[in-house]
Amino acid sequence: MPDAQVLPVDALLERARALADAGPRQLLGITGAPGAGKSTLAAQVVEAVGPAARLVPMDGFHLAQAELLRLGRSDRKGAIDTFDANGYVSLLRRLRRKEPTSVWAPEFRRDLEEPIAGAIEVPPEVRLVVTEGNYLMIPDWPWDELRALLHEVWFLDLDADLRRHRLVARHLAHGRSEQDARAWALGSDETNAAVVAGTAGRADLVVRLAEPPPG
Repeated sequence: MPDAQVLPVDALLERARALADAGPRQLLGITGAPGAGKSTLAAQVVEAVGPAARLVPMDGFHLAQAELLRLGRSDRKGAIDTFDANGYVSLLRRLRRKEPTSVWAPEFRRDLEEPIAGAIEVPPEVRLVVTEGNYLMIPDWPWDELRALLHEVWFLDLDADLRRHRLVARHLAHGRSEQDARAWALGSDETNAAVVAGTAGRADLVVRLAEPPPG
């Protein structure tokens, strides 16, 4: 992985504001390993830019739980083949070309552990679309189309021990036992993290926050 720049959050928020002002609509991708803090940073960016920004997470393209069970993939939910990659690419293509009416994106509901269609409205006046997820810089089809659709991509790095600690806490918060939480964080999540680490060199910026927010 390339060396990360250590930056305060405020520097990234200022960079995002400048990106929002750069054109009629810009797409910012935030990627990194599970537990790196992508969703927290993405939410901070959208809040800082205000009504001109929308957050469209990759997690909305999780396959439904029934389909994961049918395919035998429910025990590794979050792996690259448990997402509708083509659907995600197609949505970003629509967002990039700035259609004259609202585009509706799906949202992943953690309380249900299911994606919900049509939950996020992106109206035409939105100037910055922020999307975050593990696999934004994967070089294999169809994920490889994302690099050309995103105007800028940040790879968020985090100390590995802290990241794993956050993942265990996250799984505990969603009802797993401590044994299951640790097994998931050190098993499936760690496998996915290794895949993602190899994509850092394709990002515009590899960053480690000077003061990481709580996980």
